Amino acid sequence: MHRLLCLALVSGCALGSGEDSGGAGDDGEGDDPGPSGGGGGTGDVPDANCPSVSLTTTRTTPSIQFLIDRSLSMNYKLDAAANISRYRAVGDAVISVVGQFQSGVHFGASLFMQEGTVCPRVDKTSSRKLMNLSQIQQLIASHTPTGNTPTAAAFAQTAALFQASPPDRNSPAIIVLATDGFPNNCAPTGDPQADTVAAIASAHADGIRTYVLGIAGVGDTFLQRAANAGQGVKTGIDEDAKYFVANDVAQLNQAVADLIGGVASCEISLDGAVDADAAHMGTVTLDGVLLRHGIDWVLVGSSTLRLEGAACTKLKTAPTAQVEASFPCGTVILL
Repeated sequence: MHRLLCLALVSGCALGSGEDSGGAGDDGEGDDPGPSGGGGGTGDVPDANCPSVSLTTTRTTPSIQFLIDRSLSMNYKLDAAANISRYRAVGDAVISVVGQFQSGVHFGASLFMQEGTVCPRVDKTSSRKLMNLSQIQQLIASHTPTGNTPTAAAFAQTAALFQASPPDRNSPAIIVLATDGFPNNCAPTGDPQADTVAAIASAHADGIRTYVLGIAGVGDTFLQRAANAGQGVKTGIDEDAKYFVANDVAQLNQAVADLIGGVASCEISLDGAVDADAAHMGTVTLDGVLLRHGIDWVLVGSSTLRLEGAACTKLKTAPTAQVEASFPCGTVILL
C-alpha cells in the first residue's frame, strides 16, 4: 500500500488520528502500480504488509534572508531607460515583494561588501520576522554601493544566522543571493568562485536552500554552479537548478516576484521526510488531476513539496484546492 499524504492548503487536513486512511489502495482495488506522477514508478510494487500512514501537512511560512551585493559595481546603471542603479533596482524589487508577502514570510536582509580591511562587511536587519518591511526599507536606504565582492565569506556569515537563530520546522530556511559580479576573496588566495559554491553547498548540507539572482551579465557557468549547490543538485545526475537573471528593471521585478511567489505561495510542509531518490515514484494530484514530477511538482529538501508552473498558478488562485500525494511504502520517515 502507499503511504497517503493528505494536504489541506488553508487550515490543515481533516484527518483522523494517524490510523489507516482507508483511501485508494487500502481495499485492494487501487494498487495498480501504473505510471506515477514522476513517470519513474512503473513496475514498483508496494509492500502489502506495510500499513498506510496519513501525514499532517501545512502551508509553509518560509524564513528568507536576502543577501544583496552592494559592491561598487552595483552603482552602475541597470537600465538606462529607467535611469536607475543596479542597487536601487534590486532594493525596489525586494521592498515590493516583501510588502506583498510579509504576512506569510519571515523576511530579513543583509548587504555585503569589502571596506578596507573589514572583510566581509555585512550590514543586516536586526531580526528576521513577519511584517518586517520597515527594517528592510531602512537598511537598504541607509547604505550605498562601494568596495569589493567577498561573496563566499559574506555567504558563510549569513548562513550562520540560521544556525544561531533556527526557524521552526515548518519554516524552511532560504537565502536569496543577488549579485552583479564575480566574487573575490578577502585575501588573494583560493578560488573565489569555487569557494562561494562550496559555502553554498555547505549551507545546503545544513538544511539551508539558496536561490541565485544574477544581475547585468554575471557568468552563466558560475550562476549555474551556485544554483545547483544551493538546491542540492547532483551534477550529471539531476536536472540543473533554476537560477534567475535580470538585465533590466522589468526582468528584475519579474524574477524577484516569481522567486518569492513560488516559495511563499506554492510550498507545502510534510509531516514526514521523503527519500529524495524515491520522489519521482510519488503520485501527486491537485483537485484530482495528476501532476507530473519535475514539471508540475518537485520535492525540495526532504519535507517540502513545491508545485510549479500552471499547478502553482492554480494553487495561488484557488487556495482551498486539495493536493494529495502518495509515495511507496518505506520511502517516508514520520517526523
